[in-house]
Amino acid sequence: MSSSLLSVCSTHVFVSIAWDCQEVVNIKNLMQIDAGLGQVVATDTSQIPYYLVGDEWIRLPGSLKHITVGPAGIWGVNKDYAIYKYVAAFLISSGCLLKQLDAGGEQFIVGANMDDTPFCLTRSATVGYKGPGSPLPWTGLPGAVKYYSCGPFGCWAVNKNDDIFLMSVRSGKEYCQNNGWSHIGGKLSMIEVATDGSVFGVNSAGQVYTRDGITASKPEGTGWSNIPMCMHMGHVTYDLGRLWVVSKSGVTMVCTP
Repeated sequence: MSSSLLSVCSTHVFVSIAWDCQEVVNIKNLMQIDAGLGQVVATDTSQIPYYLVGDEWIRLPGSLKHITVGPAGIWGVNKDYAIYKYVAAFLISSGCLLKQLDAGGEQFIVGANMDDTPFCLTRSATVGYKGPGSPLPWTGLPGAVKYYSCGPFGCWAVNKNDDIFLMSVRSGKEYCQNNGWSHIGGKLSMIEVATDGSVFGVNSAGQVYTRDGITASKPEGTGWSNIPMCMHMGHVTYDLGRLWVVSKSGVTMVCTP
């Protein structure tokens, strides 16, 4: 590979790979986006939640600053950190307050609260949730993370210093176990794990990266590759061959390799 395709971040070498990106013109001012199991959800700067049907963005009820979709369903948090699950409408849950959450694990939910404490909700609780009054026994985990996302091979997180960590996932009926965090080289301000195990993230400079070489036997992967973008990005998610990215100015792009 030509040396012109290599870029260095801190002491780590990142390979640059090109994707074909197109602007999503029928939605504006998105703040955050999440994709999983063929579904795409998003929130805009006015905290309006959306669900993508074909090429049309359908407005969902309520007001959310963060939304997620995956095997555990559609969940979100509002400006007061209250947690909601979509069951024909967004129904408020109880037992925990979070600033960010992720539904990408095998029907379990993870997230981080205002103090950067990581939390997890078991599969039996997420599947059994029917509305206010359903038990939601959130489990606090060790460490301090500001963004937390899970997939089939492990859970990835970043802390307030943009350090990256991986927690392996043990097979079994429940997944909210303390398996220990392993530090991964690099710096990212947010990170997302797809339902196929792929990992993508954005650093503080708005650059997008993907983790190479992730498998069930090597969940930490082998290294980071940069995905060049024409603007500074703030959020990223991936599902079924499509990379969705939102710029810091609210422009949404969809990319294919």
